[in-house]
Amino acid sequence: MQLQVLDEETPLLRTQANIQRESPKTTRTPLPWRQFSILLLLQLSEPLTGQLIAPFLPQCSTNQYLRSHVKLIRDVGITHGDDSSIGYYVGLVHSLFFVTEACTIFHWSRASDQIGRKPVLMTGLLGLSLSMYCFGLSKTFLGLVLSRCLNGALNGNIGVMKSMVAEITDPTNMAQACSLMPLTWFFGNTVGPLIGGLLEHPTEKFPAVFRDSVFFKKYPYFLPCSVSATFAVICWFIAYFSLEETITPRMSPKDYFLGRKPKHQEPNVGSPVMADNGVHSASEGQLPLQKLLVRPVLIAAGCYAFFALTDMAIRTVLPVYFAMPIEMGGLGLGPSAIGTILALLGFANGICQCLLFVPLQDRLGPKILYLIGAFLCIPVIALFPMTTWVARERGLDSLVWTLVGSQMILYVLTTFSFSVTFIYINAAAPNRASIGATNGLAQMMVSVMRAFGPAGANSAFSWSIQRNVMGGYFVYWMMAGIASIPLVMGFFLPKRPWNV
Repeated sequence: MQLQVLDEETPLLRTQANIQRESPKTTRTPLPWRQFSILLLLQLSEPLTGQLIAPFLPQCSTNQYLRSHVKLIRDVGITHGDDSSIGYYVGLVHSLFFVTEACTIFHWSRASDQIGRKPVLMTGLLGLSLSMYCFGLSKTFLGLVLSRCLNGALNGNIGVMKSMVAEITDPTNMAQACSLMPLTWFFGNTVGPLIGGLLEHPTEKFPAVFRDSVFFKKYPYFLPCSVSATFAVICWFIAYFSLEETITPRMSPKDYFLGRKPKHQEPNVGSPVMADNGVHSASEGQLPLQKLLVRPVLIAAGCYAFFALTDMAIRTVLPVYFAMPIEMGGLGLGPSAIGTILALLGFANGICQCLLFVPLQDRLGPKILYLIGAFLCIPVIALFPMTTWVARERGLDSLVWTLVGSQMILYVLTTFSFSVTFIYINAAAPNRASIGATNGLAQMMVSVMRAFGPAGANSAFSWSIQRNVMGGYFVYWMMAGIASIPLVMGFFLPKRPWNV
């Protein structure tokens, strides 16, 4: 087998253009559907759990995520009847998950490079299940906080799953895998709230079955939480019996967490080598953090993190903007109209990812596709004040709905940049023994953005309107400034990923 000598800065995988030059008739390798389907199923547990608590709130808040906690926060009694402080506690519960995830996800991903992907993945599923059972049984605000922190602290699955997808694919089919991975998030974000809204307070909604249940009267949110927790348990067993390990573990979990060195570890003499089939050899070693902070990793992870911040700001402001009265800078839409728009948006996202991403990536290349998606965020943001101005002048007529539809179409096209960054991040790994750590580093940066992004965007939106800053449009100028960061960083991406 022909081996290629690599060093820490050497590309990990060959670019598709190089493959085509070497063999013009190269065909796309079929995806390993059995393993890939299992990973998609396991990934579904993440959005299903995160969005299941969304319907637990009354209509006193316009933001969907905030609505998901208001009723629960009020029920645990932390506000003492002062509803004006609900937003503070809601934001705290929301942010703590991402804060704790940011503190631990890099270490879980790094551990997976040493002990294997499966142990870390199964630990994450177990933690996810345990935290949701605890969330459903919580009767105090402290209980809610601890359960969400437990969820974030044990949740290293996102980075690990991305690493496993990179390891079971090759440069010819990685784009196809990237186009399918978002489907689980779209599906989970749709089904999760349906389950939560249907099953919370079962004694009131299903009196024929749960009328006499003292347990569900005392814990009205346990039933929906137990559904997602039980789904995570089922995923744990599926992973244990059916999921194949994608790397050769260098040490046991016990030895790793006790700080022991890997057995039979040879000194890292010379450059690591990689076979043409992409499987790393035993001579590769995991790199320390400072050697991960190289230009390819920082640019790829930075593009991912700041694009995620831009996307989070848009998604956070969107439902608030739709619900705000026209005279206050919104469109004054009702809950049913907002729900329909957001549902159609999620459906369109899934369809476009499946049908358009691979052909566009093959035709335009990953860098151009990323730049197009990042650039389109700016007109998406600009359409907020433009649509409001038209609505004030003409009311909710056909032109307003045309502008809303155009905004949603452009927003769908921006999401292609997410899939492109996945390719670049895996390609930027200095060696195959550090793919998990590289994904963990990128996901840690995104978790930091997600911890503070929603609160910042909502606060800027409210402040702009209340103080009439820049005519009430300050939030959109701020969002445009944020959107320019991943766009500028995108120009530093190579035309082809370093390692693909």
